[in-house]
Amino acid sequence: MKKDILLFFSLTANIIIAQTIDIPKSYSNIKEDENGLYLQEGDQRHYAVKSNARYSLEQLFGNARGTDEGVELDFGDFEGTITYGLIPYGQAPHPLPVFRFVKTLESGKVEINIKRDFRYPYDFVDWQKNQMLSIGYRLMDETGMVVYDGEVSLKGSGPFSVAPSIYEGPFVNMLTHTSATLWLNTTLPVAVSLQINGETIESPLSTHHEIPVANLAPGTKYVYSVSYDGFTQQYHLITAPKPGSKTPFVFAYTSDSRHATGGGERKIYGANAYIMKKIAAVAYANNAAFMQFSGDLINGYLGTNAETQLQYTNWKKAVEPFWHYMPFQVGMGNHEALGHIFKDSTGRTRGFVDKFPFSTESAEMAFAEAFVNPVSTLKSEDGSTYDPSSTTIDFPSYAENVFHYRYDNVAVVVLNSDYWYAPSLSRNTATSGGLHGYIMDNQLKWLEKTIASLEADETIDHIFVTQHTPAFPNGGHSKDDMWYSGNNEKRSFVAGKPLEKGIIQRRDQYLDILINRSEKVLAILTGDEHNYNRLKLTEEVTIYPDDYPHEKLNVSRPIYQINNGAAGAPYYAQEVLPWSEHTKAFSVENAVCLFYVDGPTVKMKVINPDTLNVIDEIVLR
Repeated sequence: MKKDILLFFSLTANIIIAQTIDIPKSYSNIKEDENGLYLQEGDQRHYAVKSNARYSLEQLFGNARGTDEGVELDFGDFEGTITYGLIPYGQAPHPLPVFRFVKTLESGKVEINIKRDFRYPYDFVDWQKNQMLSIGYRLMDETGMVVYDGEVSLKGSGPFSVAPSIYEGPFVNMLTHTSATLWLNTTLPVAVSLQINGETIESPLSTHHEIPVANLAPGTKYVYSVSYDGFTQQYHLITAPKPGSKTPFVFAYTSDSRHATGGGERKIYGANAYIMKKIAAVAYANNAAFMQFSGDLINGYLGTNAETQLQYTNWKKAVEPFWHYMPFQVGMGNHEALGHIFKDSTGRTRGFVDKFPFSTESAEMAFAEAFVNPVSTLKSEDGSTYDPSSTTIDFPSYAENVFHYRYDNVAVVVLNSDYWYAPSLSRNTATSGGLHGYIMDNQLKWLEKTIASLEADETIDHIFVTQHTPAFPNGGHSKDDMWYSGNNEKRSFVAGKPLEKGIIQRRDQYLDILINRSEKVLAILTGDEHNYNRLKLTEEVTIYPDDYPHEKLNVSRPIYQINNGAAGAPYYAQEVLPWSEHTKAFSVENAVCLFYVDGPTVKMKVINPDTLNVIDEIVLR
């Protein structure tokens, strides 16, 4: 894991230990003394909470130790039960654990007797013959909440030795018509060999492997296998068509899958794995070429990267059986927040800002650590007109959280409307920070250049722009997103100063690029509100509060806002807003949007992944 860059002064005997940390100049009223970071408000000091991870991946790997009869797992202070069973790698296209046994942990420990539990005729993976096996296990805490789905691999027939396991992946990303990246994470360092297209690509000893593959043919199915320490997993990928070939294809969209009520897999610590797995299955069954997911993967709002990574892993494991074959492209939302949290003497939160140092501890860094996305030319908000210092890093990176990609004649532009997010800013601007829903200057300039480039590309017919927050909220977030109940005074603050443009003005600048400087942008894909709905924005739609004093947007052509935040988070019902009469097909059912692209035509079908009924169906272009 990446660590804080701290300078320690360690003195002995009766001399105190002090630590210092560089506070980004983009923040205001955040200081440090011998007790740590604090927020200064008047004569009050509100100290940052000392955050400790409730759980971490390292803990839940179980510190496995082979025994004469099987394996012993030690989960530290974890209390609860473990359910376990064999994983049939090579025997099913989507290998999942076949759970069979349940045990109560004793002081966080458990012994699994392989010889007894998986003797003939329960040895359906032939471990006795092959002398190797992988066990999937599920940890539930004392309340019954599923905390983690893990895996341990073993060699031998007694005594057993622990081998590396792939606990995430292999995943397909960075897919083009001639290339792809396969990536995975393992419980122990191991060298990995990738076999594809008659070639073997070696990845050296590590726990994280990103393996680029080139020289592939367009629109072609490739079987690939990943080998590690004697184990092998095999899947396939299909390259994109040659750009502009206009081959018919399908892609999927959804967002907002943080954990919900209802128990079971609806709340696998941080994620609604129940609905996400069904959404992924529906997308795969409908031959989706890829899935776009735009924020609020996890419950988040955490103070440690260790806990954030565990929640991301739980999300990834939910869709892993299908990610072996098709890319999942992900963007950030507000629940990906990771920060310093300042509380007063009563325990009330007075400030919550993006964690720093930005290069090692921010929400953006944690997101980049968890996923493999394209890296664009956009660096950060450093160098902007409001950058408080040209010699220091005062903003987090945009690497892997703002980017664009293409598939045949479609381009998807992924934005971050929760960049440098300070959750407390909308009610207390003392800290400065990024406002929920606010797209900052450098990102907006990058969007303008990117749209111009895609407009000039003759092989692109359709552009989709996606960010977590709706331009026009319809149910659950009318008090924020890009509207804030019509209050244009809301905006991001840098170094104690408000930015020039308010939230509605910035919304209009964003929409002007998509509508008036583009003919190809078909729709914006949003989430945040836990429902499905679509809005066709035309010049007839009311989009301003009464007596709005600023210049108004010229809506020269229609575009759609398609909101699908229905991937399992607790629902929001519809509100009455200025554009409500133009909001169609509003539903609180769980939903996945399937876009059917066929040359110049784009159709959309929206399906409830739990019941498979059709929620909405429309020709968009």
